Amino acid sequence: MPQTINRRTFLQGAAAAGIALSTPIAARAGGKAQASPAGDLAPTPIWPGGIEKPLMPYTPALKAAGWLFIAGQLASDFETGVAPQAISNGPDAEQLALQTRFVMSNVAKTVAAAGLDFGRDTARLWQWLTSPYPTAEELAKGNNWPRIPTAALFSERAGFLQSPGPISTSMGVKALMVKDTRLEVDLICIDDGSSNEGFESPAPAPAQAAVIRRGDWVFLSSETWQRTAVSGGTEQQADQILSHFAKLAEKAGASLRRTVKAEIHIGHPSEYAGMEAAWKRWFPKNPPARVVMPNMGLTGGKGRRIEIALTLLADNSRKTIDIVHTDKAPQPFSHEPQAVKAGNLLFLSQQMAFDSTGKLAAGMSRHPNFPYYGQPSRQQMAYMLKNVGEICLAAGSSLENVVKRVCFHDDGQNFAEAMSEWSDHFPGLKPASTTLVTGGPLVIAGAHTLLDITAYVP
Repeated sequence: MPQTINRRTFLQGAAAAGIALSTPIAARAGGKAQASPAGDLAPTPIWPGGIEKPLMPYTPALKAAGWLFIAGQLASDFETGVAPQAISNGPDAEQLALQTRFVMSNVAKTVAAAGLDFGRDTARLWQWLTSPYPTAEELAKGNNWPRIPTAALFSERAGFLQSPGPISTSMGVKALMVKDTRLEVDLICIDDGSSNEGFESPAPAPAQAAVIRRGDWVFLSSETWQRTAVSGGTEQQADQILSHFAKLAEKAGASLRRTVKAEIHIGHPSEYAGMEAAWKRWFPKNPPARVVMPNMGLTGGKGRRIEIALTLLADNSRKTIDIVHTDKAPQPFSHEPQAVKAGNLLFLSQQMAFDSTGKLAAGMSRHPNFPYYGQPSRQQMAYMLKNVGEICLAAGSSLENVVKRVCFHDDGQNFAEAMSEWSDHFPGLKPASTTLVTGGPLVIAGAHTLLDITAYVP
């Protein structure tokens, strides 16, 4: 049964044990992680040769707690825009195929620079694909299909992955950070010397999986629902997926009560309520950390209203699952904890600039009578990072031990301010990062940014 870590209790225990929490878990100098008692568990940056250096202040990859976090990779040379070898004037499928080949090749080099193998060691893969669809009108009607030729993506990536492949999410977004890029890929590899273990019969298509186990960890995604008829609204589809997940988890030696992190993609923000109703039935107590992304294009086909992916600990894992709580940060506005700690990893629930009433916090928007004053995107990022820091502290870590972030903006115009503020909080080792534009409002009215954060804990 998960335990709750109270900030005050943790600090008292740490003091009694002689732990100085003001000391960074992995001392850093010159942007590199130095040796620490945690050995190779501590965050270590990976800077591969032979690929383009990012324009933004992030690290291409970070190893921490036996996981390798890869930052979002685009088909760009970061000088002219799309890399020349990834440019095509042909149909959409051809453009996507060329960009996929370029991105996957760079990802493979990045993983190899960390001493791992892209095909064998990838456990979790995200593919963010641009499309003007669905439109706002389509989302409001429950049509979440982005009309993306994903067959070109799957055909190209199959040459890089092994079977059983990683858990995969392919999601439509409105824009990426480089003009005319069609695809961004980020992923997690596991450094344990083994390989993915699949449990489905019949097996999913090559290089795809709905459940895999990797040591202590079990990964579940809803890709299997691409092969069945999808019916009902958001609440009914969430029930269908979670019922199927319960069976798959059991095959892999786990159970839904051991879920530590959930990622949920929906269309219109109004679909949140249906998702929440199903969620409370399946996780009545001690729900996992959760991030819910609205305005997503669900690539599985017409009729899909929700896609879910879960990360679990196996039932026989010796790692503990602890619910993290602090009164120094706002309480979640829906059915999730502030964070969940599992082993040396901390999974935070969705971060937006909300207060404990579930509304936009005071001072986080421009006054209507002063429309040109203030920098709300910067203010919201500073507010969120203060809260992230408090949650990390309550778990026995610190803000500088954030190793991965995925950042969703409602509008690309809010990127520069927010990124500048983010960078100021990480003067040394910078987290692996992925930035995406949803092109529509978030669940909290007035929020410009949604953060999905993972941190290292000693």
